[in-house]
Amino acid sequence: MSTLDRVPFFEGAGIDLSRLDSRLHWRRFTADEVLIDYEEQSTDVYFLVAGEVRVLVRTRAGREIILDDMRAGEFFGELAAIDGIGRSANVAALTQGEVCVMPASVFREIVFASPTVSDRLLRLLAQRVRELNARLTEHAILDLRHRLYAELLRLSTPRAGRPDERVITPPPFHHVLAARIGCRREQVTREFTSLSRDDVIERTRGALVLKQPAVLRRRLDDAMREMT
Repeated sequence: MSTLDRVPFFEGAGIDLSRLDSRLHWRRFTADEVLIDYEEQSTDVYFLVAGEVRVLVRTRAGREIILDDMRAGEFFGELAAIDGIGRSANVAALTQGEVCVMPASVFREIVFASPTVSDRLLRLLAQRVRELNARLTEHAILDLRHRLYAELLRLSTPRAGRPDERVITPPPFHHVLAARIGCRREQVTREFTSLSRDDVIERTRGALVLKQPAVLRRRLDDAMREMT
């Protein structure tokens, strides 16, 4: 069933969304497919129904900077729908999946008609700005070791049954972490070796376990105080 009922972002919108179904496009994609290209002149908003994608920027020298990974239930492309300016990043598929492609006119119509949706959008945009500000600050004042600590804490979630531990599932590849914090893969590998030796982290079959996240937070806080 290809209706907006499948898109969590519009839950409880309080308006009749079914009349808009004919204006939507549902698209299946495959792994490694590019869904949005940098500076592309398009304004559709993409709602992930299934699968995972990666938001990144590629420099002219071929270097990749990973901004975010998104899963089903999330969406991207809203900035161009709001301001009409070319795309600010690439979005490439990590897995096969499906998106609901919504024209900017439909997106704006819903946002203006539903206080619930507009409030949800504003809160999400505020959250993304805060996260980007935090990462920008980290890149400006922290060395790679402490940027890695911050990224591990940001990517992790509480471990079930172990309140003092956190996990990242699936465990991130070293080159992916390097692209997220702006360094080389070998540098991340070296730091992981040190953290494992200190029993701060542990890699299991399906996750990276932060056994002592409090240690990472303390080291990060100390570094922030020294640099400010």
